[in-house]
Amino acid sequence: MLTLKNEYESAAISGVDARELEPASAGSNLLTLAKRSLFVKMDNDFSELLSQAEQLANDIDGVGELPRVERSLRQVLDASNDLWSKVTLHEAPDIQAHMMLASKGVDLTQLSQKLDTLSTRKTFEPLEPVPEADISSYLKNEVENVLLSLVEGTHRRASAAADQRLWDSIRQNWSKEMRQMFNALHGSSRPLDLQGLPETSTLADIAPVHSRLDHMEMAYAKEVIDYNNRIIQGVVRPQLVQKFATAAESFNNLKVNELWEIVRYMSHIAPQFRDNPLLLRTSSPTQNQLILQARKYLEDRYKRYMTSVVEGNLARACRGGIPGTLSLVRSFVDLRVLGGLQGMLGLEDGQVDKKPIWPQLYYCLRCGDIDAALACATQAGSQMDDLCAILGALKSSPERALDPSMESTVRFQYRCNIRKSPDPFKRAVYCILGACDVSDEHSEVAKTADDYLWFKLCQIREGDRTDARSGENITLQHLQTLISQDYGETHYNALEQPHVYFQMLFLTGQYELALEFLWRIDKLKVHAVHMAIALHESNLLAIPNSPESPLLCEDPSDQKPHRRLNLARLIQYYVRRFNLTDMREALHYYYFLRGMRLPSGDNLFRSCISNLSMESRDFGTILGRLEPDGCRAPGLIDIFNGVQAEPSEIIEMVGSNLEKKGLFEDALEVYDLAGNHEKVMSLMSSLLSQVVHLVSQQGSLRFRLAAKATDVAHRIDGNKFRCSDETYRTFKTLRHLLEFFDKYHAGEYVKALELIAESGLIPSKTEEVENRVNNFRKLGDEICHNFPQILLATMTILHSLYNRTRGNANMSLSSSRLEYSMTEKPLQSYREQAKAITSFAGTMPYRLPGDTNSKLVQMEILMH
Repeated sequence: MLTLKNEYESAAISGVDARELEPASAGSNLLTLAKRSLFVKMDNDFSELLSQAEQLANDIDGVGELPRVERSLRQVLDASNDLWSKVTLHEAPDIQAHMMLASKGVDLTQLSQKLDTLSTRKTFEPLEPVPEADISSYLKNEVENVLLSLVEGTHRRASAAADQRLWDSIRQNWSKEMRQMFNALHGSSRPLDLQGLPETSTLADIAPVHSRLDHMEMAYAKEVIDYNNRIIQGVVRPQLVQKFATAAESFNNLKVNELWEIVRYMSHIAPQFRDNPLLLRTSSPTQNQLILQARKYLEDRYKRYMTSVVEGNLARACRGGIPGTLSLVRSFVDLRVLGGLQGMLGLEDGQVDKKPIWPQLYYCLRCGDIDAALACATQAGSQMDDLCAILGALKSSPERALDPSMESTVRFQYRCNIRKSPDPFKRAVYCILGACDVSDEHSEVAKTADDYLWFKLCQIREGDRTDARSGENITLQHLQTLISQDYGETHYNALEQPHVYFQMLFLTGQYELALEFLWRIDKLKVHAVHMAIALHESNLLAIPNSPESPLLCEDPSDQKPHRRLNLARLIQYYVRRFNLTDMREALHYYYFLRGMRLPSGDNLFRSCISNLSMESRDFGTILGRLEPDGCRAPGLIDIFNGVQAEPSEIIEMVGSNLEKKGLFEDALEVYDLAGNHEKVMSLMSSLLSQVVHLVSQQGSLRFRLAAKATDVAHRIDGNKFRCSDETYRTFKTLRHLLEFFDKYHAGEYVKALELIAESGLIPSKTEEVENRVNNFRKLGDEICHNFPQILLATMTILHSLYNRTRGNANMSLSSSRLEYSMTEKPLQSYREQAKAITSFAGTMPYRLPGDTNSKLVQMEILMH
C-alpha cells in the first residue's frame, strides 16, 4: 500500500491522471506508469545539466569576471604537473615513507606514536637526585655518579690522546713524504733513467757485483779514501782541494781544470771562525782577501790569454825587447788596438815605444803587474808624473788600494778632466784606480764577463774605504746581489755556458750558490760534490744546522744574498747511485758527515751506516761476521775505528733501528754481533713465544729461530753471558718447550710427557697444583700466553696414551688379574694427571679461552 501511495504521488507530480492508478487497473498498468515516471524524471535532470552548462559557457565567454584562456592539451598537462610538484614538495618524503612501510605492512602513524612514548634518556646522563634523608640511596647514587663521570672523563681523555697521536703521526709522515718529494723534484728535469739506477738482486751472494763508478768517480774516490786514511792514522792532513784538482787533471777536460783552478785560488784563505764560515766571509779582512784572490785569478788568466794570442801571431806581434809583462802588453796592443783603429778610438796623450800610452797602462793593470804599469808611465815623461805617484802609492799598499785622500784626488781629476775624454782606456784606468763612475760598464774596453767582473772587483770599497757622501761606491754584497739575483742564470745563459756563471758566483764568494748550480748540471755533478767536500774540509762552506734542511736554504741571520748548502744531503744524493755495489767507497763518503747530528741527536755518520745496512741487508760485509767461537770478524766499519766511529756503538745503533722498524730477526743477528746478550735473549724469547707451539717446517720462522736458539745455547755453555737471570730462565724454558712441541707434533707422546714433567710448568698430581700456580706468577709473559697450547697438548697426550693403554687391555680379555691390575695403574695415573691439569687450569691467574676449558674438561671426562 505504501508503494502504491508513492506511485500515486509521483504520478501527480508528473501530471499523470490519478484515475489511471485505480486499484482495478493498477495491476495491468503498473509497469507502464513506472516507465513513464522514470522518463519524466530523467528529462528533468538533463534539463538542469543543460542549463548549468550554458551558464558556465556564458561565464567563460566574458559574462563572468575571469578572462577566457585557451590552452592545448600539452599546456594543460604541463601546468598540472607544475601545480602537483608545488603541492607535494614538502609532503613527498612522508608520502614515500608511508608507501614503503605500507608495502611491508607497517603503519607509519602508529609507529611514530610508539616511538614518541619511548624514553630519550642517555646512557651517561646524571642519575636522578635522591632526597638527602635516604642516606644509603644517596651514597649509592653519588658513587654511581662518580663512576660514570670517571668513565666519561677517561673516555674523553683517551679519545683526545688518540686523536693527537693520530695527527702527530700524520704530520710526521707527511713531512717525511714532502721532503722526499721535494728532494726527488730537485735537480735535473729530464726523464729518469731507470736503467741507471742500482738494482738489488736476490742472488747477490752468488752473482758477482760490478762497480757502478766511472773513471772520474773512481779517481775522486781514491783520493777520498787516501785522505780519510790519513785522518784515521793521525798524520798531517793534506790539502784536499789540491788532491782533487790533481785527480781532475787526468780527465783531459780543460773546462773542468779551469773550475778546479778557481776553487784552488779562492780557497787560499786562512779560516778564523770554525763554527760559522759565513761569519768569516762577511768580515772585512776576509772579504778583502776574497777580492784579491778573485782579481789574481782573473789577472793571471788574462795574462795567459795574452800570451797565447801573441804566440799565435808572432809575425805580426813583432815581440822584442826585455822579456816581461811590458813587452807582452806592447805586442798585444799591436795586435788588438792598432791596425787602423787609433783614430776611431780617440786615443790621447801620445805614445811610448810607438804604442799608445793608455792601452799599455790598462793592459798592464789588467795583468795585475803594477810594476810594468809604473815603468810604462815613467817612460812617458813628465806628463805622467801624477799618475806615477798614484801607481807608486798603489804598489806600496799591501791591499793594492789607494789611501782615501789620494783616492779622492783621483776622483776629483776624473770628474774635472777625464770623464769626457774620448779615450776609453784613459777613462778605464782612472775608474780602476779611484773607483770612479761605478755605474759605467766600459763596454768599449771590458768586452767579456771576465773583464766586467775584474773591473767591478777593482772598484769595490769596503769598511773604512767606503765614502758614503760620494754616492759612487760598490760593495761586495751589492756585486753579489747584482750577479745572482738581478742578472741571474738567464743573463749569463747559464745552461749553455755553466762554467761562466759558476765563475761569476764563485769569484764573488757565493760558494754555495755556485756549487748548487753546478750540481744541477748532470755532467758536472761529480765535480760539484767533491768541490763542496773540499771546501767543507777547509771550513769555507756554509752548511745548515739541520741535515734535514733542503739542499739550498737560507738562514734569516745570514747576510743577503748568501745561502747555505746542505752537504749531508748532497753526499747522500751522490752516494745513492752506487752505495749497494761500492760499499767501501760509500762509507768513506759518509765519513765526512761524522761531525753532524740529526735533530734526534744521532750521529749522521752512524745513521747513514745504519740505513745502508738495512737497505743492503749485507750485515756481514758492513758490520762483520760472528765466528763459531763467538768473536766478531772485522767488517768495513772497523776501518774507521776510534775516530767518532766506535764499531760496537754503530752496531748497537743498527740493531736498535732494525728493532724499531720491526725487523726483529735481523735485529737479533746484529745484537749478537754487538755482544748485547740481554737483547739477544729477550728478542729471541719474544720471537719464540709466537711460534713455539707451531709445527716446524723447513725454512719457516720457527725452523730458523730454533737453529739460532741452539747456536746461542751452545755458546752459552762455554761462555758467561751478560744478561739477567729472568731473561735467561725465560729463554731456557722456551727452548724446553720447543723440544716438547717437536715431540708432540712428531707423535712421540711418552718423550713429550717426560719433557713437560721436567719443565715443572704444569702439575702431575693434584698436590702439585698450588705449587705450580705460585710458580706461574713468576713466569714471563712470553711463556704465560702459551699455556693454553701447553695444556691442550698435554691433555691430548694423556688422552691418547689413556686410549692406547685401555685398548691394549681390552684386546687381551683372557689376561690374568695381575696383568689387569698392572694395566689399571697407568690408567689411573693418566686420570690423576688429567684431573690435576683441569684443576690447575681453573685456579691459575690467567684467563684461558672458553673453548680451551671446555676441551680440557671434555677430554678428562672421556678418561673415566
